[in-house]
Parts: sequence; C-alpha cells; structure tokens
Amino acid sequence: MSVRTGVCAATVALAAMTTIPALAEGPPKRGGTLTYMIPADSPPSFDGHRETTFATVHAVAPYYSVLIRVPPDNPASTTEFVCDLCTEMPKPTDDGKTFTFKIREGVKFHDGSKLTAQDVADSWNRIVFPPQGTISARVSYYAMVDKIEAPDDSTVIFRLKRATTAFLPALADPFTWIYKKEILAKDPHWYEKNIMGSGPFKFTAYEVGQAIRGVRNPDYYHKGQPYLDAIEGIFADKQSVRVDALRGDRAAIEFRGLPPSARDQLVKEAGNTIAVQESDWNCGNLITFNHKKKPFDDVRVRRALQLAVDQWKGAPALSKIATVRTVGGIVFPGSPLAATKEELQQIAGYWPDIEKSRAEAKRLLKEAGVEGLKFELTNRNVDQPYKYVGTWLIGEWKKIGVTAEQKVVPTGPWFQAMRGGTFDVVVEANCQSVVNPVLDTGKYLPAKVFPENFGGYDDPKSIELYEKMQLETDPKAQRAAMRAYEKHTLDTEAHGIVMPYWYRIVMARTYVKGWKISPSHYLNQDLANVWLDK
Repeated sequence: MSVRTGVCAATVALAAMTTIPALAEGPPKRGGTLTYMIPADSPPSFDGHRETTFATVHAVAPYYSVLIRVPPDNPASTTEFVCDLCTEMPKPTDDGKTFTFKIREGVKFHDGSKLTAQDVADSWNRIVFPPQGTISARVSYYAMVDKIEAPDDSTVIFRLKRATTAFLPALADPFTWIYKKEILAKDPHWYEKNIMGSGPFKFTAYEVGQAIRGVRNPDYYHKGQPYLDAIEGIFADKQSVRVDALRGDRAAIEFRGLPPSARDQLVKEAGNTIAVQESDWNCGNLITFNHKKKPFDDVRVRRALQLAVDQWKGAPALSKIATVRTVGGIVFPGSPLAATKEELQQIAGYWPDIEKSRAEAKRLLKEAGVEGLKFELTNRNVDQPYKYVGTWLIGEWKKIGVTAEQKVVPTGPWFQAMRGGTFDVVVEANCQSVVNPVLDTGKYLPAKVFPENFGGYDDPKSIELYEKMQLETDPKAQRAAMRAYEKHTLDTEAHGIVMPYWYRIVMARTYVKGWKISPSHYLNQDLANVWLDK
C-alpha cells in the first residue's frame, strides 16, 4: 500500500513511478463540505443488511453507526478492531464462546430518540437470523453465532456455538448498521427506502441518480467529530465524468478506485493538487453461470468457457487500462490460505498452455452438442472494471467459436436479474471488507447457505468441503482443505470464473485529509475523520 502526491507536469513520469510520502496533516480543521463521486447510477436500496454494493455503502454509511469497526487510522488491519457503539472491546469468556459488549450511554438516533442495546441486539438478530421475507446478504458469515441477547439497555451478549477467530472480523463488517428497533417492528423493509441512523452525519436529501446529501450530526457520540459541516455524494457511472470532476475541483475525491491511465492523466494535468493512495484490493469480478438455464446446467459447457480465458496474459494487459491486476483463485492473493501459481495452474481456466486449454474447450463444446454457442452476457453499467472485463471476455470466448452479446444494465436491474435468475451468464463481483478468507469464500456456496450466490445450483459436496475447511484449526490442514474446496468449486463443478483481482487507486485533492485507503472499498466510509485543509 502506498500514498503518492502529484508533482509538476515536467516530472510526471517520475511521479507515476515513484512512491512519495504523504504530506504531514497537522491538527484537523473544522468546517466545509466534502463533495465526492460515487461511481454508480444509484444504489439498489439503502439497506446495508440487504445489499453488497459500494453504491449503497458509499452513499449511506455516513448516516449510520456500527458495533465495532476497523480503526479509521489503520483500516488495512485484519486483526485490530475498535469500538464504535460499544465502550470497550470485550475479552471473550466461556472458552472464547461468549462476547459481552457494553453500549455507550447517551447515543441518539437522528430523530432524537435514544439508542440502546435493544436496538443493537435487534439489528444483529435480523442480520444473523433474518426474518422470513427479508434478505441478509452475509448471513453465512455468522453461522458460528448461537444467540444474541440484550439483558438490559446497556448490554449485548453474543453466544457462539464454537470459538473461532473469524467472529470479530465478521462483526466488524461495515454493512452491519444499527437500525431503530421500533421502526423495524412496524415495517421490516422500511430501511430499504429510508435513511435514519445515529452516525456522524444526518441525511437531508436524495435525488435519484444524481446526489445524496447530509449535514453534521451535532449529537454525535465521538467527541469533536465529524469535522465537516456537510457531505454530498454525486452519482456518476461514467469514468470520464468523475475524472473531469476531480480535475476541475468540482469533487474532492472518489473513494472506490480509478485505473492507472486516469491516475497518470490527473497527475500530469493537476500536478501537486492531486494526492494518490494505492492498495491491493480484496475484490474481483466473478463470472457466474445460470445453472438453471441450458446449456449452462452442463458442466462441460461451463468448463469450456473457463478454459477459453487466458488469465496469465490477460491480467497484465488489462491492468494497463482497468482496475485489475493479480491472477487468483477464490482466496485473496497473498493470504496464507491463497493458492500458489503452481496450484492454480492445475485448475481449469489457469492452465499455463492456452492452446491446449482452448483445444480442450472446443472438444467439450462439441461433445456437449453446442458448437457455435451464443448467449447473453449481463453486465453492470460501471466502467471500471466491469465493462472492460466483459469486453475482454467476449474476445476470449470468440477464440473457441462462442458468441456472447453484452447487455449492460444499471445497478438496480443488474441486481434484479441476478436475484431473479433471469440471466444466462453475468459479470458480478466477490468483494469483501476485512480480509477474512474463511468467510470471504462463502460466496461460492449454494444460495440456501449464501443468499447472494446467484448461480442457481445445489451442491451438497461444496457445503461439506467448506464446513470441513471452516472448522479446521490446524493452519496446514486448513490450507489443504481450502485447496479441496477451491478445486471442487472451480475445476470439478466449474461453478464460475474468478477474474483477476482488482487494484485500488484512489485520487483526491490534496486538501482532503484524515482518510486512509484499505484493501476494501467498503471500509472507512463513515467520513467522521475526514477534514479539509482549506
């Protein structure tokens, strides 16, 4: 991870290649409005418990509180967590199976009502044990939780079925916003279309597809914060619009990430008024086949489409124009549980000999009786890197005689197509927050276990392999169990194609202070720490 600032145009080539220390920030200044870009047309809903997209978290996170979080000054940490609504991080009891949290006194929702442990426990019960008719996107993360209780208004107790180091990272998930119990009791879907939390900013206005605005919460419980008077998120799905806004200082930052070409262009044109932070990214596109539609119910067809893709040559080429970089399997590259290059090359879609791979792909299509296959590739209306990845894939598939027509749709209809199973093949993504491979790989489980799996398949063997890996306590044995789960998912059943992992490049005007990058575009987005040096 690195932080860079632009320099004058005469030395831009050096700036594009050299890591430069961040400028000293000094004591925070109060006031001002932060205008930032959100690279989407609009969020599918405002409900963090339901959604998995940055379009929701970037738009809405500043208006909510969570129980615990990663440290805002060290958001890349995978082992350090701090309280938000709690008063101190608890020491587990009962052999690591019980966590007791004390909740801050005096916290108010934005409607002026008191937030208590009852609200915290109710929100968490809905996340872990979602009521019928509601969606909890990350419910599989909390399979270790047995019970959540609030014995009084200042105490929340989590009782686990078993001790596990995966619990606290899962508890720090940035989508786990605390909602008002009274509202949810009347309408469990209220928060899908409404915003009312206890976070550092109060929601004031939303213009569909245009902007979302909020003002400083004067009753915020973290003393002295937030520093800003107001925030405004501007929706823009076109990269050129976002880059122009940063260049012209009509926006101060875009938190998700832009490609190297945009970085180099802005540094060249804006010089020392642009700061750049970079990081590996716990996120990547996933190509999902609809197993309920023919011919994608045939593993030979799915495997053929995997074998057509040259990951090893494609990743370096794409990295020059898109926010992708590292070839990987189902585990975030660099993690102790991630596959090595040699291990990946044993899996379909990663073979080192692309000609051999494509010859096998053609053989499988012929055997399945679908030579000259044609289908629709559903994609999201987001430039980086969705459209680039989709266009590249179509070119790869042409090399085995397959024709895919790309259908690009806005974020809302994209989710509707996936959740409704109305697609043939879709470009989606597996993006996570705190790097937690044991839970992050739950995305590949059938929908009855992981609701946001859109493949439409049932796979008892997958569940068996995952549970064995999750319960394993010996690191070496767990790594071997992860390889078995990965090989079954990508090779034996060919449930999907894991595209190269993304690389995050965040650019801001140099007057934006107090925000640090992490390997996830979901983390550190409540903006309480951000201030403007102007």
